[in-house]
Parts: sequence; structure tokens; C-alpha cells
Amino acid sequence: MVIGERIERPKLFEEWAYVLDFLPRGRIEVPRPMFRARPIIQLIGENYFTLLEAVPKRRGVPSVGQRTYTGKDESKREIGHIIGRITYEDLSSSAKSELPSVVATIIKRQERRFVRFFNEATALTPKMHTLELLPGIGKKMMWGIIREREARPFVSFDDVSKRAGISNVVRVLAKRVIAELSGETKYKLFVR
Repeated sequence: MVIGERIERPKLFEEWAYVLDFLPRGRIEVPRPMFRARPIIQLIGENYFTLLEAVPKRRGVPSVGQRTYTGKDESKREIGHIIGRITYEDLSSSAKSELPSVVATIIKRQERRFVRFFNEATALTPKMHTLELLPGIGKKMMWGIIREREARPFVSFDDVSKRAGISNVVRVLAKRVIAELSGETKYKLFVR
């Protein structure tokens, strides 16, 4: 590696996203002195939990919680174009209130991905394991999860719940994703 040379990382795009809110007059805090306010849709990506804003197509607006195509093929899109990424603070209060249920929906739809996380999570530092970053999981529960997955890999959320003693696996994962989105965490497990 040459010092001073910029490392190019591949750009990661969200193919699908879920609608968090529709703002018919855009975000109030974004000043547009000489422009007419335009409607905005706030979205969360399905793969990387990227928060996005988009402009709706003229013919209609997807409903809150609806899964919509955001990939490169514009003929498949139910939305106009993506304006760009936003932060958790940019979300409307409505979008923030919808976030837990939409994130839970994404996690449920990708059960295999998140069960694989429980089966493959490794140590983060010599004193901390990745599993300990999940809300409510301490050393004792972490060691229980590791013993269970070494005996037999987990196959579903119900399996993780029964064998590891986590009462609501989806809620635990959703809390972690929201904490990462809101900037409350040092390490990112699921959010780009």
C-alpha cells in the first residue's frame, strides 16, 4: 500500500427499502428560499439499514411500512429518484416512531441472515465478544449462546430463543439496529 493513496471501496446500494414517512411539503428545517417545497419520502434500506430520502413519482405515494424498489432500474421503481442518505436526526418524528416496527419487519424477513449472526459472531477484542453488544446480553448469556451453537447451530429465531434464553430475539436485534442508527454505539454490527 502506498502512503497517501486513497483506497476505493465499492459503493453499496440498497435495492429495496421500506417507507418510514411521507412528507408532502418536505422537511421544514431544510431551507429552500427560492424553491417550492417538494414532497419527500423517508426510507430505510433493507440490507444495510441506510436511511434515505426520495422524491415520489407523480402518480402516487407508497404507504408507510411498504417495501419498495430503490435499485438502479428506474422502470421498476414506485418512487421517483433518491435524493440521498440522511441521518437519524433528519428523520421526522413520525418516521422515528415507525422505525422500531419497520426494522423488526426487516429482521423477520431476513431471519436466516440474523440467525447466522448468532452462529458466527466472534470476539471483538480480547475482553469483549460481538454478542455482548446486543442489548441485555452479558457474559453469562454470551457463554450460553456459544455453548449452544457449538453443540448444534441455531436454525431459527425460535431456536435461539429457546436454547439461548433470549425472550424476544427480534426486539433485541431491532434495539441494536436503532442504537446504531441513532449514533449511540461505538461499533456497528448491522448498519453500514
